[in-house]
Amino acid sequence: MTVAGLTGDLQMHPPRLGRLDRNFPGFSIYFITCCTAERARTLANPVIHEAFRSFCQLAKQRQVFVGRYVLMPDHMHFFVDCGEEVPLSDWMKSSKNALSKNLRQLGHVAPHWQKGFFDHLVRSERSYEEKWQYTLENPVRAKLVAKAEDWPYQGEIEPLPFG
Repeated sequence: MTVAGLTGDLQMHPPRLGRLDRNFPGFSIYFITCCTAERARTLANPVIHEAFRSFCQLAKQRQVFVGRYVLMPDHMHFFVDCGEEVPLSDWMKSSKNALSKNLRQLGHVAPHWQKGFFDHLVRSERSYEEKWQYTLENPVRAKLVAKAEDWPYQGEIEPLPFG
């Protein structure tokens, strides 16, 4: 909606930031969190784990590198470097679509995902470590395992610079 003003049309609401349409120059490692629709507990299983790993392996062909990750029953956390060629929002849409295909095959009815995702641009080794420690301990805090290393739906696809 616009309002006519003395200097032309003014927007009532500023446009959304286009940050996700490009990657931050010089830094491109993001910490991502995305959740299932209605927090459905559909992700922590061998089929989805393998589908996630396979999608991330294929992403390397487009210069997209996924580092450490943890799949929880109703959300996932991971680090990703999309470089400068692939917009993060496009890659996230593709990853959700790929996993949705597997979720449908397992009998889960769409929608599978909450709209959007949370992203945090990692700017330092300290920030990376803090995010990773939080992520690694997620299954323990959720009382799914006694020790983080016992959670089967975690790993690392590609070492990233801060890792």
